[in-house]
Amino acid sequence: MDFPMFHLDWLNNRMLIAGIATLHVIINHSLAVGFIPFITWLEQKGVKKSAAHEVTQTEWDQMVYKMMKVAFIITTTIGAMTGVGIWFSASLISPASIGSLIRVFYWAWFTEWIVFVTEVILIMIYFLTWKNSNSSLKAKLRHIRFGWFLSIASWITMALIVSILGFMMDPGNWNTDKSLINGFTNPIYLPQLLFRSPTAMLLGGIFGLLLATLFTKSGSEIRKVVVQAASKWILLWAPITLIGAVIYYKAIPEAMTENMSTAVGTMDFAQYYDLLKYMIVAGIGLTVIIALIGLFKTKKIKPYMVVIPVITAFAFLGFFERVREFIRKPYVIGQYMYSNLLLEDDYVVYQQDGVLKHATYTTVTEINDENKIEAGKNVFTIACSRCHTTQGVNSVVDVFERMYGVGQPLDINSMATYIPNMHNGRNYMPPFPGTQQESEALAEYIRYVQETGESLEGAQTDGIAVNPSNSVKAVLEYKKSKKKTTDE
Repeated sequence: MDFPMFHLDWLNNRMLIAGIATLHVIINHSLAVGFIPFITWLEQKGVKKSAAHEVTQTEWDQMVYKMMKVAFIITTTIGAMTGVGIWFSASLISPASIGSLIRVFYWAWFTEWIVFVTEVILIMIYFLTWKNSNSSLKAKLRHIRFGWFLSIASWITMALIVSILGFMMDPGNWNTDKSLINGFTNPIYLPQLLFRSPTAMLLGGIFGLLLATLFTKSGSEIRKVVVQAASKWILLWAPITLIGAVIYYKAIPEAMTENMSTAVGTMDFAQYYDLLKYMIVAGIGLTVIIALIGLFKTKKIKPYMVVIPVITAFAFLGFFERVREFIRKPYVIGQYMYSNLLLEDDYVVYQQDGVLKHATYTTVTEINDENKIEAGKNVFTIACSRCHTTQGVNSVVDVFERMYGVGQPLDINSMATYIPNMHNGRNYMPPFPGTQQESEALAEYIRYVQETGESLEGAQTDGIAVNPSNSVKAVLEYKKSKKKTTDE
């Protein structure tokens, strides 16, 4: 309501955030949180395996260094850019929610930023001083300590961010006592952390197993040892990940788990929910099988065999992020802000006066027969465009055509009656925030879009129009008249 609406009609606004955030999480969890301790452990093993006259076993150390080089390049390029990209895209697509989260978690985010800067410094030190650290045992042990410090810093950044992700799903006591402590200690925080931590370790091990097969020769002794080490790491974290997943699932409110089937693949694929569950179990099972082969039949492990579980594991994490984002609907912040960025507490006013009257950026404030379509466009932009498009992904026209018949002219009266009650049948939809007149205007606009094929342009293309009642001049005049009344 207080920000101009950026909109990507061909893609869907939330798809922009989802794509960037999912890629960042995959890199952060697998290569930062999970892979760094795995690499540090392998480096430490090199020292233990060395002969009396060596600081570390040279061939082993070179292999581990090559593995770390891959992680260093990816995390400091794609990982860093997608981290910034999350802030940039969230500021464009969801400024009200990110603003609310910053107000609640300011000091937590400030702490996370300090730890993140420390993490960047540590990873630079750890990678760039690797070869020089082989000059003496003391230097090598100090280098290994930097690896463990980096591992801890990487985990702390995740631990801080997970509290915010849990808060968005279920704020808990924060709605009655709006403090940082209550926001941080939300009911889903620890269960989600107990799931994400071992998951990251598992992903790090799977990725490490792939690199180990790429950087060693088939049949060599060094491949045998490193594949067995990676397999042990995977088999250690796999059952802990499964336990964490069960604990996390049980902590999710029932209203959210009811959204699960739709979250998996949208309404079109809800019927395949059980099949997808079996695919996930099969993917995890495949990872464990590969690890067992690596442990007991090491020579059989080839790079192409490990590619499949790596892709499956990364896809699973991306799938998990998709589900986590969807099941909290109709909220973007549980019981506080709906996914259309309107506060739940403000709905009483919107449904009484109309959402257009209180909007900061709108071309229409009062609806009449001449401006109904324009008014409907404004209502759609404010109340619907965060999740729906007109002609792109999750098109509102497609949604109604599936209900009333593809290719058939949409019935305005039926839509106007359905819109104020749609949340009763689809609990992942927020209630309609406007009046019946605005519902009719929205139905007129959707029918118009169906007939013309017109796409909605965002503020970045169309520019903005300020509600005259909310302009600076209007506010100053209101304050002036109020002061004059008080003085009299």
